[in-house]
Amino acid sequence: MLHWAAVFLVIALVAALLGFGGLASGAAQIAQILFVVFLVLFVVSLLFGGLRRGPMS
Repeated sequence: MLHWAAVFLVIALVAALLGFGGLASGAAQIAQILFVVFLVLFVVSLLFGGLRRGPMS
């Protein structure tokens, strides 16, 4: 998932350099959505991983 966010970020940057506003904004929005989804999944996995392991002894 993070890979796709990075791919769309690169596409957005290249499109912005070349002046394609519509393509750049679309790719940037997709990259932002994927980044947020990845971040939420990461936090959830941290929480459930800590709960499954139990208290540290």
